[in-house]
Amino acid sequence: MGLLDPLYYAVSWIIVQFHKLFSLFFDPNGGWAWGLSIVCLVLVIRAALIPLFVKQIKSSRNMAILQPKIKEIQEKYKHDRERQSQELMKLYKETGTNPFASCLPILVQMPFFFALYAVLNNAAHGKAIGVLDAQMAHSAANARILGAPISASFLSADGQTAVQVLAVVMIILMSLSQFYTQRQLMTKNMTPEALNSPFMQQQKMLMYVFPVIFAVSGVYFPIGVLVYWLTSNAWTMVQQVIVIRRMPAPGSQAEKEMKARQEAKARRRAERAQAKAPVQTKAAEPASTPASTSGGTSGAAGGRSSTSGKAPAKPGGQRQQPTRKPRSKRSGRGPKR
Repeated sequence: MGLLDPLYYAVSWIIVQFHKLFSLFFDPNGGWAWGLSIVCLVLVIRAALIPLFVKQIKSSRNMAILQPKIKEIQEKYKHDRERQSQELMKLYKETGTNPFASCLPILVQMPFFFALYAVLNNAAHGKAIGVLDAQMAHSAANARILGAPISASFLSADGQTAVQVLAVVMIILMSLSQFYTQRQLMTKNMTPEALNSPFMQQQKMLMYVFPVIFAVSGVYFPIGVLVYWLTSNAWTMVQQVIVIRRMPAPGSQAEKEMKARQEAKARRRAERAQAKAPVQTKAAEPASTPASTSGGTSGAAGGRSSTSGKAPAKPGGQRQQPTRKPRSKRSGRGPKR
């Protein structure tokens, strides 16, 4: 039993299960059923790698925060490389930071990548491997995506234009997506201090090296493997865009852009609140209008009443009795002497 045999069984089992599902909707021997099965294999693997990706994000943020201390150690021990390395490793250990965490998702994916390559390579020759029996291997070998067999590669095309054109297009897209993802990470989600560190200088070099490696090695990969790698790159690119937009590294360009968006959003909310305030005031005015209208009406009525000479109506209730004058003030009677 080989070292990768468990992965052969795992990869082939996942592909076979998804193929059974998509066979309910598409031709079991067609490219859609097998191609979508490979895409779903990517989704399963990348979903399983989310914890590693979260760890990668935390390590990247810690590296950005630790840059002043890293720079201080580098300046302090610039003439003693061994002591400098010891102090840096001590700092990483104390803060729980792994400077190589950004490579973990790629390294973990590589065994699955080679396992898929072995599965498709055996399928191209009609050989059973893992859960994939000879009949299903023959079906996968003859399945076509845009006219190209998924088990064929650029070098094995033997004049098949559809295979060569599709392989070249996918290799270019794969290399560009890899380059774009790394460039976004370095230009937007890194502080200036982090970008100038020796480690990031190596990463800058790898940003150009990896796409070239994929472009050169891609001519050897079957179409199915290119589907896997291109889908994985698309996942990484979208994932990276979301992280950079919502969880940028402190002090990075992405953080400045996020704060600018938050300030613009706050201004828009304030403007909407100010725009609603006069409307609410105008809506409150009609409530006092009937009273004023009533007062105005009564005033007008009073004006008409005084103009017509009619006395205002007497208040109702019990009639007031007249009061008599005192005896001393009655006519014809004076005070007694």
